[in-house]
Amino acid sequence: MKNLRRLALPGRTVRLRFTALYGALFLLSGVGLLTVANLVTLGSSTVSVPAGNPSLQRPTLAAAQELIGLLQVRLSEMQTLQSRQLLISSVVALAVMAVVSVVLGRVVAGRVLRPLRTITAATRRISADNLHERLAVPGPADEVKDLADTVDGLLERLEGSFAAQRRFVADASHELRTPLATMRASLDVAVAKPGPVPAQTIALADRLRTELDRVDQLLDGFLMLARTQHGALSDRATISLGRVVSAALEARAADITDKGLTVHDGDVHDSAWTRGSRTLLSRMVDNVIDNAITHNHDGGWIRVATTADGTTARVIVETGGQVLDQEQLARLAQPFQRLGADRTGSDHGSGLGLSIVSAVATAHGGNLDLRARPEGGLRVAVSLPLAGGPA
Repeated sequence: MKNLRRLALPGRTVRLRFTALYGALFLLSGVGLLTVANLVTLGSSTVSVPAGNPSLQRPTLAAAQELIGLLQVRLSEMQTLQSRQLLISSVVALAVMAVVSVVLGRVVAGRVLRPLRTITAATRRISADNLHERLAVPGPADEVKDLADTVDGLLERLEGSFAAQRRFVADASHELRTPLATMRASLDVAVAKPGPVPAQTIALADRLRTELDRVDQLLDGFLMLARTQHGALSDRATISLGRVVSAALEARAADITDKGLTVHDGDVHDSAWTRGSRTLLSRMVDNVIDNAITHNHDGGWIRVATTADGTTARVIVETGGQVLDQEQLARLAQPFQRLGADRTGSDHGSGLGLSIVSAVATAHGGNLDLRARPEGGLRVAVSLPLAGGPA
């Protein structure tokens, strides 16, 4: 019964509206064409016969025949002239109405298809970082409305899946801290027992503490990544990137000295300001500096700069080294991605450093750019929206 009612009363579909609009448009064009042609024809159909013809004053048969022939010639000329004028006026009117119909058809089609362009533009703007946005297209219940509602439903399901995934990572990372603390305490108790402790036990305890520290760093990276992806930026403030970079270099002075690295920080200025979470931005800069130190060779160099250009503040860190593949660098912004053991090593880092940098930059409206230097090494540039410094 419901299907029969649907067949009997079709809905206001896009096809039906297109048919009605273009049918009415061409009907009006035809009416305009006929109207113009008739007006031109009626305006030029009156042809006057000259009065006072001397042949009309001779009531003879020859004069009548001559008059009839003259009238036939005049009538033929008038019909030829009318046909020519009708043809010319029809062609002109057809050309004019064709142009008008194309223009009107384009305008009408643009207005009808405007919701589709709105849906396309809105869908392109939506990404994993703003899945909360919806199309919310108004209008009648037609194909366009159904498409918009379907996309909104898909976005809602994707938002739920992303939120559940991030919440699971955050909760799991937080819950795993308790057994790690228990394991670390058990090791301390075992080593601190009275009596001589075998050297093998002490060595095993040290090795386990090292592995526990690595797991703890990994969990800390998970928590930071989950917090960044959730958009938890409660401690927003106007921050100088130059000061954050200087603090990070100062805190790692011992590591830099141990590897014999030369740091060129003459381009670190106090003019690059941005607004965001001090904790997350500090962690972002720390990860970039740590990456430059950890994945550098002994006696190498690091060049650090902060710039402010127009509406963008940047932190740029360059290091020397071997020539890298630019196509593979994009993978470094993803979790647990490395270029190879010869550069990253399996004993340093958790593979989350640059992915956290990318997530923090994205959460603050910026981006991470990784470039392979032609002469060898890596260039890491973090771009963030520029903010005015405090008064």
